[in-house]
Amino acid sequence: MFVAPDPGRVRLRVSSRAVLGIALAVAAAELCGLSLTASITGGLAALLALFTVGDPTVRRQAVTTALLPAVGFPVLALATALHGAPLLRDASWLLVVFAGVYARRWGPRGHALGIFAFMMFFVTQFLHALPAQLPELYAAVGLALAASGTVRFVAWCIERRVPPPAAPAPLPGRGLDRPTTRQAFQATAACAVALAAGQFISHERWYWAVGTAWWIFVNTASRGETLVRGFRRVVGTVTGIAAGFLIAIPLAGAPAPTAALVAVCVFGIFYTAALSYSWMMFFVTVMAGLLYGLLGVLHPGLLVLRFEETAVGALGAAVGVALLPVTTHAATNAWIERAVTCVHACTTAAARRLAGDPAADPAPHAAELEVLLGRVRLSLAPLVHPLSPLRARKARARRVLALLDDCAREIRGLAAVAADPDASHDARLAAAAWRVEAAVHALVPPAHPARRVAVEAPAAPAVDRHPGAEAALGHLHGLERALVELAAPLRTAPSAPLVPAA
Repeated sequence: MFVAPDPGRVRLRVSSRAVLGIALAVAAAELCGLSLTASITGGLAALLALFTVGDPTVRRQAVTTALLPAVGFPVLALATALHGAPLLRDASWLLVVFAGVYARRWGPRGHALGIFAFMMFFVTQFLHALPAQLPELYAAVGLALAASGTVRFVAWCIERRVPPPAAPAPLPGRGLDRPTTRQAFQATAACAVALAAGQFISHERWYWAVGTAWWIFVNTASRGETLVRGFRRVVGTVTGIAAGFLIAIPLAGAPAPTAALVAVCVFGIFYTAALSYSWMMFFVTVMAGLLYGLLGVLHPGLLVLRFEETAVGALGAAVGVALLPVTTHAATNAWIERAVTCVHACTTAAARRLAGDPAADPAPHAAELEVLLGRVRLSLAPLVHPLSPLRARKARARRVLALLDDCAREIRGLAAVAADPDASHDARLAAAAWRVEAAVHALVPPAHPARRVAVEAPAAPAVDRHPGAEAALGHLHGLERALVELAAPLRTAPSAPLVPAA
């Protein structure tokens, strides 16, 4: 967590900005004389705006942030109005769950709006908000989004210089074959189980079980990914509860040290989110304990109850993934195929650029490949997990990841060489690019062989020994080797797939 590379210190800056934005949002609510309940709601709204809005451009991020009240305010009104009608409240929340997950089909904006809607329902349960408090809740959320938006888009717009990688398009499909549609039904079923079991354990804190089930389904696409995420959430929660006994309970809600530790937790949430879900949940759990201390309701039994509700929520998620499952094997194969196809697109663009075509640019394909490899790693996480008993498949999966990392390294080098304006044409590049294309098609047969894009060899036999061309050839040969070797773990023992069709 602490030694992982942070190019350009982007995670450090984003985490620091989050602390600043959320602190400004809470300070604005306090200065306006709003209640503690409203201030906490505003702080959560600012955290969600900074954490979940991940559109590929600053303009789209600003639009998504501006749209958050459009889903948040109606949900706040609905949740507070149904506070005294448990059956209607529960049914309404499950509808919000389904709509929030289904909205992921529309990309990062739908993902952020769905999470914001769910969490606005959650916070009303957490704070026991009533209809009379609705005006100040609206004011707090509005102030929080304005404050966090000012920090993010005006004072410290990190994304303007370092654009975030574009999220890969969801796996294709129609109807129930679309993964996001299936997951909407899964998450709704999981939350229904968690809601019922959570209320059986506690009529006051049952919402933690629903929140656990919901967040386990965020950023997952298969049964294996969901189960691994559930395990990591429980681990993070248990360690966070242990820290709560040592930190939150002795503080007993003292304002100044509690505020300082909440800021540390916010930083930890943002800094570790991309690296470790368990560590992120550790900081979330500690922060929740500190907030309970501020509300004056923290005691050891509450932390124990927090664990019980988390376990129930994880159990609900396990039940939910059994409904209309997206198998780990199918999801992994789809992401690997997209990554290999992206390797081919980048190779073709780089070879054409070196051949003198100024319109060809491999850089966007190289950036896309990094994002796709992130999805491959996430999809293979169940198999390479330390507790996985499938040793042979674990070894094959690690070999696949290592070779795909080799491809990414060669692609980065190839794109850097192609960006050199002095790198000139070399007749050997076309032949090397053809070999890479053949290696790709051995793994992923083209859908339309007659339409495949070829890199034509030059008519002139002359060879330019420019260093850029020599470097490009080295990267192409490295790509060819990695792709040829990749065929072994992917094709070995067809009857025993890389990952079990769980």
